[in-house]
Amino acid sequence: MSVPPSEAPARPIGVIRVLTSEDPAAVATHGTAIEERYGLPTVSRCIPDQPYGIHDDESEARAEPKIVALARELADAGAQALIISCAADPALQETRRAVGVPVIGAGSAAAAVALGLGRRVGVLGIRDEAPPAVRALLGDRFTASARPHGVHRTTDLLAPEGPEAVREAAAGLVASGADTLLLACTGLNTIGIRPLLKRRLGVPVVDPVLAAGLLASYAYGA
Repeated sequence: MSVPPSEAPARPIGVIRVLTSEDPAAVATHGTAIEERYGLPTVSRCIPDQPYGIHDDESEARAEPKIVALARELADAGAQALIISCAADPALQETRRAVGVPVIGAGSAAAAVALGLGRRVGVLGIRDEAPPAVRALLGDRFTASARPHGVHRTTDLLAPEGPEAVREAAAGLVASGADTLLLACTGLNTIGIRPLLKRRLGVPVVDPVLAAGLLASYAYGA
């Protein structure tokens, strides 16, 4: 389980959450998923004053300097690598320049994994268009993007109708020809939707948090 910095194991993976929460368990959700999947120690922190996370250009611009500042704090505290747990990869290049440890963006990590799985990748997120970093990496493997009905920010996924809206949007992408789905919002990890989509739709579904954890496993240890 993810733990506070004062109790963290030596040289953990630092997980930067872009959704502000006062609930330590909620902040630790993505780090816990990585620990359970890959056995990596993590320490999770969230940036301040972003109760709805990143959901448009304005909220992304506000978040970027906070991400860089938090990355410096985690690196100075001994993090061996950092994950920016947002599929938009906000401030990824700026953060890499600011710290001396590997920095992984959840969006580009998901795109890299999707490229190894399919030829026609459908992107499911909370904006009308795929995140630019994801779209650029997928290149001609990108087939289409979709946003679940009624979902405009990550907190909307927690509404009772959120999971069904996600399922319908994902089914539409597969119907349009996608042979692989990329979840372009780390909030989709929070609601645990990947296994359901994979089971119902019969195609690989790439979770950005787990993809980032996979790449972090290469940066961790000897």
